[in-house]
Amino acid sequence: MLLVVSPAKTLDFTTPPVTDIHSQPKMLSESEILIDRCRQLSPADIATLMKVSDNIAHLNCERFSQWTAPFSTENAKQAILAFKGDVYTGLDAETLSTEEFEFAQNHLRILSGLYGLLKPLDLIQAYRLEMGTKLKNSRGKDLYQFWGERITDELNNAMSANMPLINLASNEYFKAVNPKKLNGPVITPVFKDCKRGQYKIISFYAKKARGMMARYIIENRIVTPEGLKTFCVDDYYFDEQESTDSQLVFKREEIV
Repeated sequence: MLLVVSPAKTLDFTTPPVTDIHSQPKMLSESEILIDRCRQLSPADIATLMKVSDNIAHLNCERFSQWTAPFSTENAKQAILAFKGDVYTGLDAETLSTEEFEFAQNHLRILSGLYGLLKPLDLIQAYRLEMGTKLKNSRGKDLYQFWGERITDELNNAMSANMPLINLASNEYFKAVNPKKLNGPVITPVFKDCKRGQYKIISFYAKKARGMMARYIIENRIVTPEGLKTFCVDDYYFDEQESTDSQLVFKREEIV
């Protein structure tokens, strides 16, 4: 079983990593093509393209200019420890054991607009380039056209025949994957919170829950979709009636 998550806009490159174990991104040559393209953008271009403030635009212009390979522990950090945000709050990677990092390295992948597909311990340098960014490039009008089938191919390299892919990524990022060409079925957990008597997907809670489920899979060494149904972290419970073979629904009662 393989699971995928989204990256995060928020990054932490100041806190020392809790492990020295690291690996190199496999699609770095593709990243270099994108970096060359991004270096052609002015801060004003970045502000318009990414819909960010001038300060963030200047920061990312500087990041693009300073980005340099090869990566080492001196100039980069493991992806699972560098990314912050709601998903990574739920994942809480800083408290994983060496054995759990090893399991994550074999069973978890992070989708990325710049790096394509990352293993958790792949070194990355600071960037901001969301998958939905309409960055014109040599392969098309946006990053989906840039990556094409490359991310799907790389996932297949990590998947044996009929291996399930657990989709814990956002729609924006999973659109970079072609489910019809994967070696196995896609199973998507959905997290719903009760609000005023109705169960809804509430973005903040759903993101954190995706991270908590990734953590649950890693901690419990879950390797079959059936094992996901026992997920009961933070008062979520599996709803068998609403679930299907391809979508597992988890609910939580209203938070008082």
